[in-house]
Formats: sequence, structure tokens, C-alpha cells
Amino acid sequence: MNKNDFKDEPSLEKIEDYDGKESPQKRNTVRAVVIFCLAMGALFAYLKYTSIPDDYIGTKEHPGINTSKK
Repeated sequence: MNKNDFKDEPSLEKIEDYDGKESPQKRNTVRAVVIFCLAMGALFAYLKYTSIPDDYIGTKEHPGINTSKK
């Protein structure tokens, strides 16, 4: 294998994001996506935490089945 065979292969030095050289626009886009995902997770966690489960078990034919132990 010749060294020139790997000339067109991608390497870390050829990637524009390597070693902190990313563009400010790309950095802001990544920050926005991370913040959006955290906000959506917080919203779903809040909605799950504040929801009140409905423990009523019954139908029109058999209303008011009591699920609590006496």
C-alpha cells in the first residue's frame, strides 16, 4: 500500500469540527437542539408528575367496582 492510496480518505484533521474549529453557527445550532431536548424532557416529566391517575374501574353494566382493600 502506498501512502498516496489514503490521500482521499477522511481524517480528523480534514474535518472542520475537529479540535474546536467548528463554526459559530454550527455551535449555536447544537446548543439550540440540546436546550430544546432538555426543555421537552422537562415538560414531559412535569406532565407525568402532575397527572392524577384514575383508579376508577367500572363500566356502565357494573359501575363503581371498589379496588381498595378493606
